[in-house]
Amino acid sequence: MTNIKLLNKIAPCGTDIFAKDRYNVATDVENAEAIMVRSASMHEMTFEPSLQAIARAGAGVNNIPLDKCADEGIVVFNTPGANANGVKELALAALLLASRDIVGGIKWANSLEADVAKSVEKGKSSFAGCEIKGKKLGVIGLGAIGGLVANAAADLGMNVVGCDPFMTVSAAWKLSRDVHSAASYEEIFKTCDYITLHVPSTPDTKNMINAETLNMMKDGVRIINLSRADLVNAEDIKAAIEDGKVKSYVTDFPTEATINCPGIITIPHLGASTAESEDNCAVMAANQLIDYLENGNITNSVNFPAVSMPRNGMARLVVLHKNQPEMIAKITSVLSADGVNIENMASRSKGNYACALLDCAQAVTAEQVADIAAVEGIIRVLVK
Repeated sequence: MTNIKLLNKIAPCGTDIFAKDRYNVATDVENAEAIMVRSASMHEMTFEPSLQAIARAGAGVNNIPLDKCADEGIVVFNTPGANANGVKELALAALLLASRDIVGGIKWANSLEADVAKSVEKGKSSFAGCEIKGKKLGVIGLGAIGGLVANAAADLGMNVVGCDPFMTVSAAWKLSRDVHSAASYEEIFKTCDYITLHVPSTPDTKNMINAETLNMMKDGVRIINLSRADLVNAEDIKAAIEDGKVKSYVTDFPTEATINCPGIITIPHLGASTAESEDNCAVMAANQLIDYLENGNITNSVNFPAVSMPRNGMARLVVLHKNQPEMIAKITSVLSADGVNIENMASRSKGNYACALLDCAQAVTAEQVADIAAVEGIIRVLVK
């Protein structure tokens, strides 16, 4: 039996994909070959030697020590795009919440005790806002979520510009012709009425919204952040709200610094918290784990390259190694010296790490695996 450990509650439609006669899926398994996780922090965990893969049922992987996993030959998967529609819909809601004081109006309406209709007509102007149609929206990050937000906002009549230095060709094909390209983040900062962030938290994006970038923006700008709390410097945006530079800030990541602050609307991390998103993420994560555990194929890994091929041979070797010169030659020479014939091979690299899949004409022995593992630069060798 292959053991799959659950660190969080995973939707049953995902865990049910694992064949019960081949997989043991539970929260209390030991010597797990794979882990499924949502938000649980794994940075302090010690990984068992049996662990081959971690699947994050979601896009963000800040809770997983990626470099440590790579160095130990543990492939980390995520599920990009599986929760995109749920986040897109919340982003549209956030645009409306930023435009009109809906939250304040609801709180005020619920405080009325007598002659409600008359009080409403008298006091409603305090909560008036503006419409989003015709306003300029800047979308920073045009991946699975940002692209959907840009297209939907354009359909609602907004003038949409986007910027993503890392946009893929596939993502570009999915963009509406009504979404225009901004040359830089600075162009968005200087020209847009609304700005929405759809980028991961990295050293380059942390605090990308700060006193300097806020000063570039139009007076009364409205900012949406459904990506990560640390993209926005909390103290700087509070100061910008206080002096009128920022009209409103909507974030899906409440912190001690942002709750109960005038001009800031904090949503309790609801972006992907829909039944549909959780189901989609669970199913994608499970399928990616099964394909890796059974075939060594890698799809949507964040620390190793995507590599896959149809099976053709008696045994498949999965060789995770450092991305350095002559590694493939060293691996094949070891197999050749041991009398192992390679029928098919695929190799890909990503940053400092690489993976080679080798289909062999005959069974591979433990001694042959050990010979490959002994090559300098080899991280892990698995037989599938």
